[in-house]
Amino acid sequence: MNPFFGSVFWLLVTLGVLVTFHEFGHYWVARRCGVKVLRFSVGFGRAIWKRIGRDGTEYQVAMIPLGGYVKMLDAREGDVDPALREVEFTSKSVWKRIAIVAAGPGFNLIFTIAALWLMFLLGRPDAVPLVTATPGSMAATAGIQPGDRLLRVDGEPVATMSDAMDDIATALLGREPLPLVVRGRDGSQRDVVLPLQQLPAGRSIDKYFGTLGLKMAPPPAIAATVMPGQPAAQAGMQGGDVLVAVNGKPVADFAAFGETVRDAAAQSPRLDVTVRRGEQVLHLPVVARHESLQGQPSRWVVGVGAPQPESAIRRYGPVKALGAALDSTWDFTRQTFTMIGMMVSGKASTSNLSGVIGIAQVANQSAQAGLTYFLRFLALVSLSLAILNLLPIPVLDGGHLLYYLIELVKGSPVSERTQMIGQYIGLVLLFTLMGLAFYNDIHRTLLS
Repeated sequence: MNPFFGSVFWLLVTLGVLVTFHEFGHYWVARRCGVKVLRFSVGFGRAIWKRIGRDGTEYQVAMIPLGGYVKMLDAREGDVDPALREVEFTSKSVWKRIAIVAAGPGFNLIFTIAALWLMFLLGRPDAVPLVTATPGSMAATAGIQPGDRLLRVDGEPVATMSDAMDDIATALLGREPLPLVVRGRDGSQRDVVLPLQQLPAGRSIDKYFGTLGLKMAPPPAIAATVMPGQPAAQAGMQGGDVLVAVNGKPVADFAAFGETVRDAAAQSPRLDVTVRRGEQVLHLPVVARHESLQGQPSRWVVGVGAPQPESAIRRYGPVKALGAALDSTWDFTRQTFTMIGMMVSGKASTSNLSGVIGIAQVANQSAQAGLTYFLRFLALVSLSLAILNLLPIPVLDGGHLLYYLIELVKGSPVSERTQMIGQYIGLVLLFTLMGLAFYNDIHRTLLS
């Protein structure tokens, strides 16, 4: 699917699922608390589909799919028939109103746990956290060596590349020294401290990753597969041969082998490839070909395939998967609040905010990677929606909860004038946040 249309499609799927689940939380608890629900809408604006349910609620899908709402019978919005007073929202106790408002974020949290549980039940393919460092980068200077295996990040054990990068990303925002425990290729264990305090302030996290220079280690220099009829096979290379050198130039890993072949073949396609097979060291006369494979741009090829990264699939049974889902939800929550705190305090740049465009792009990428990756993405967005809605900003669920908490303390509802002022302030804050996120998306897109 075209990346643009793919991004739009998976954004609509993401918002459709998560908004429906969020609003269903409000709807379901409102019904249980005896409040009459007038409308359940996925999206805003003119309805493109609607029907009236047996309960009298109007269910609709609207044209603007960037949210949704549940409209309840509410005396603040007009006169209410005295016969319906008992099923009107403001007639309910403050605790019931708190439950109804909190149910939306609560259902998003439930969805997060459920999505992660299913992800761990199915098993999400991941890689062992084997890393390398770009020559001359901060990570290289700190002592990261090719093929190092990350064992701990800031004191926390890491089992997969995703876990390690999540923790490192959070640390980058704070720009404080980050202790690592790594195991080298020789089996020795050592401590490495990344001096993140040297990073300049006010940059986005992708820029920090570029300066850090820490990345997944390329596969070792081994011909895992040798394609029949291709130059390497014709020269006598066999699967499992260790790639030692090209035209006498040593190669450290499979990526270096590909780069060396490209550079050498540009001078002459006749290559002397040194391999080690068991105890033997062989010099194979490989004649590279300049061709295109599977519709890719033409390049010099010899017909060998790289080893697959060492797998680290996290797959559990139903009970253990629930524990892993709860642990991951807590970790993601902690990381999210840490990021919010850093941006509010000015320690982290607001350029790290993403809006609809950024979400759409990541939605498409995760969907293309597979179901378990998309489930993880849905879980993260759902959790972000829950946390965002709980912020004490009027017009959001958290703002309403703040009003009800004040009502509990003072014994009477917050005045309508105060609520109206709060609504205006909330709208300004919300649109400012959305505008900043949209600007960041456009800026990143133009620079990419």
